[in-house]
Formats: sequence, structure tokens, C-alpha cells
Amino acid sequence: MTRYIPHFVGGKSVEASGGRVADVFDPSTGAVQARVPLASADEVRSVIENAEAAQPAWAAMNPQKRARVMMRFVDLVNRDMDDLARLLSSEHGKTFDDAKGDVQRGLEVIEFCIGAPHLLKGEYSTGVGTGIDVYSMRQPLGVVAGITPFNFPAMIPLWKAGPALASGNAFILKPSERDPSVPVRLAELFLEAGLPAGVFNVVHGDKEAVDTLITDPRVQAVGFVGSTPIAEYIYTTAIANGKRAQCFGGAKNHMIVMPDADLDQVADALMGAGYGSAGERCMAISVAVPVGDETADALAAKLSERVAELKVGPSLDEGVDYGPLITQDAVDRVTGYIQQGVDEGATLLADGRDFTVAGNEQGFYLGPTLFDHVTTDMAIYREEVFGPVLVIARADDYEAALAMASDHEYGNGVAIFTRDGDAARDFTARVNVGMVGVNVPIPVPIAYFTFGGWKRSGFGDLNQHGTDAFRFYTKTKTVTSRWPSHGVRDGASFVIPTMQ
Repeated sequence: MTRYIPHFVGGKSVEASGGRVADVFDPSTGAVQARVPLASADEVRSVIENAEAAQPAWAAMNPQKRARVMMRFVDLVNRDMDDLARLLSSEHGKTFDDAKGDVQRGLEVIEFCIGAPHLLKGEYSTGVGTGIDVYSMRQPLGVVAGITPFNFPAMIPLWKAGPALASGNAFILKPSERDPSVPVRLAELFLEAGLPAGVFNVVHGDKEAVDTLITDPRVQAVGFVGSTPIAEYIYTTAIANGKRAQCFGGAKNHMIVMPDADLDQVADALMGAGYGSAGERCMAISVAVPVGDETADALAAKLSERVAELKVGPSLDEGVDYGPLITQDAVDRVTGYIQQGVDEGATLLADGRDFTVAGNEQGFYLGPTLFDHVTTDMAIYREEVFGPVLVIARADDYEAALAMASDHEYGNGVAIFTRDGDAARDFTARVNVGMVGVNVPIPVPIAYFTFGGWKRSGFGDLNQHGTDAFRFYTKTKTVTSRWPSHGVRDGASFVIPTMQ
């Protein structure tokens, strides 16, 4: 019997009142394994009402007690780590170890949020004027929402929920309808950890649910991760409706390979960064930029050897390097890009099309694909493919390689592999990209730094996790206080107060 994945509202599972549903597939087999409801606007408004009612009591709880809920949640997730990873893997298609990494990277942000009492402290100045003190306090916004993608069904929801909840907000999560089970399970674990019912709600849906969240005046802030067109749409709509918004979109991440780099290290790094999770990562390296033809020829040879050795199969099988893509639509989209690359004249060194896994012929698989001699006017260079496709775009010299990464419309992540400290230092200072790795292929910052891309990879003033997240989910109130001695009068003043 096919599973049904209900909404999670007010601390309990809630059946949908409407009739619209979406299929949830097992990508490894291609079979439908569950169905998920798609909420109507009225259902979403009911969820907002529930969150609005629960938020004041949660906000009134002192920050230390809220932090203890985070502490208990960390323990519960660690207790259930393997079960969460299997569930995630079964719906997304990433390998078991990669799924555990998905959960762990989200959990690291929750660990950072345990320090919320310190992060929420304001400032205090005494004696700024005669008998006058000034102080500030950080207060929650109220009801906030997160709209999260399929490719990290644990990490991104936790990146959004952790700081929002620790700051005293009520949080509504609209996860991807493609792999919704883990987000619901995380909400259940928060309830078990002591989070009051209604403070964390999960509502499933599509554009109707999203549009309701980003236009309803009771929702004060919206966080989103997904494709750039949708990120831009949500950002512009949300701010037009008076909300805060942080929206992160697509990427085209380059790895600059200098002539002095260790090419075996580079090739190993590109295998994991380019093909891990079937390339369905916004921080995947999808463009290798070797400097000089000698470097490029040697790198292409090493990559061709390693690509031939990659093992692709069901996500829970032992020894699999990467599993299937999320849906058949995703497979069709990526194969279309591969054909476009061939048509535009790139050299196809490895073709992942028509790849099948024995016994799982209906699964959503693509073999690893590798292109060489890719130029900056080709679609496979300009656009985010979001699949197991790595391209080699050759650069004549360092300045040309730097310009390729800097001039691309996306600016999420970039890496440089070199043994030259001067070149690395110059690159990190000058490249027009938000996150930079030096001999690190996937430069995802640790939880107490912020994550965010530049240019068309990010919309909004503040990044995810780190201190930026607490700034985003709180508002600052500044108090100017005076306690004059009894009976002292200064008389009326009709000029603006100054510190003269």
C-alpha cells in the first residue's frame, strides 16, 4: 500500500482537506512509494493562524530554555541518524553516507544555535548624556517561513529552522514535495525535544502554497533555496509584500587548476565535487578550468580514467559512488543538456546517457558525463545543469581563468588548486564569487560562518547560518532611558537632541 505523508501542524499529523496530491518516487527503482498532499491557500492560511497563536508563548520563554530544546534535539537526531539517512536516501537517491552528511551539516547549525542566548544579546551604553542610558535588544519577528529544495531535505530545513526557532519565532516549513518525509520527521523530533506544539509546522504544497506564504501579511520573513528564476520571483514578491527575504538560487562553480597543482589531488577532488550526489548540489564543481593546454591535456586524461571507474547504482547499495537523480524529469533535462553540448561542438569524453542498472532498469540513472573544449558561449557552460556532468573549459593563463569565474552570472562557489601561496592569495582577494576554496573543492563554510553566493546566486542582504541568520530572524529595538532626580525640570526643548 502506498504511504501517505500528511502535513504536520500544531504538533500533530493533519490530513489534507483538498484533493490534490503529488507522487513521491523511489529514484532507485522508479516506483511510486508515497503520496503527499498539495495544500490549498486556505489550508496554508490555517497553518499560519496556528503558528501565530503559538509564537508569543515561545518568544516569552527565556533564550536559555529555548537553547535547551536545541540541545535535546541534537541528541535525538544523533539517536535516529541512521534511520533518517535511510529515509532520506530512499526518497532523494543520494547514497547512505552522503545522506548522513546531509543530516549532519544541518545538525551543525543547530549546535551553533545552542549559543543563541549569547547571539541574542543587545548592547548597553551608560551616561551617553546627563542621566541618559541607551541600550538595544533583539526581538523575534513573529511567524517566519522556509521554502526548501529537494537536494538537501535535512540540511536546508535545519539551516532555516534552527536560527528562526532559537530567536523565538514560529516557523512554517514548505519542503520539496519530491522528498518530504525527512522534514516531517525533523518536526516530530523537535516536538519530542520539547518545542511547543504549533511552533514548527510543515505544510506540503506547490506554487499555490508558496504564493500564500509570500503574500500573507502575518508571515514576516521568508527564506528560500532553489533555482534562480524562482529565487528571484519569491524575493521580489516577498519584499513587495513588506517581508524580509533571503533567497538563494543557482550556481555554476568553477575549479581553477594552476599548472603547479598536484593533478592527482585535483582529479580526486573533481570526482567527488563534480559527481557526488549525482551533481545535484548547488555547490557542485561543474566547470574545471585548467590553465594552459599542457595542464588541460593531462587533467583530461586523468579525469577520463577516473570517470570510467565510477560506480553508479541504487542509493543504499554498498560501494556506490553516487545514486540516481531525483525524478525522470531531471534525467530528461540533463540528457537534453548533454545533447546540446554535443550539438554546440564540445568534445564528449564520457557519455552518461542510456545508462541502466541491472535489476533497476526503471530507476532514474545517468552515468557520469565529461566534456572537454567547452567555451563560455555554450549552454553547458552558461547554465546550471544540476546533474553528473563535468565540463573542462580551458584558459590560456591565470588572468583568463580568474575572469571566467568572476564574469559568470552565478557567483556561489569557486575553488583554486595550486601550490603557489601568492597566486591563491591574489585569487581569493579578486575573484567575484561569494565562497572560495583554496585546495578545497566544495567550500561550504562551517556553521558559525555564513553561507551565501553573489550575483544571481543570491538575493537579499543577509546570508544563511552564522550570525547573519540571527540578524535576519530578529529585529533590533533601541531604548533611550533617563531617570532624572525628583523635582528637576529642564524646561521644554524644541530642537533635535544631540550629544553637544
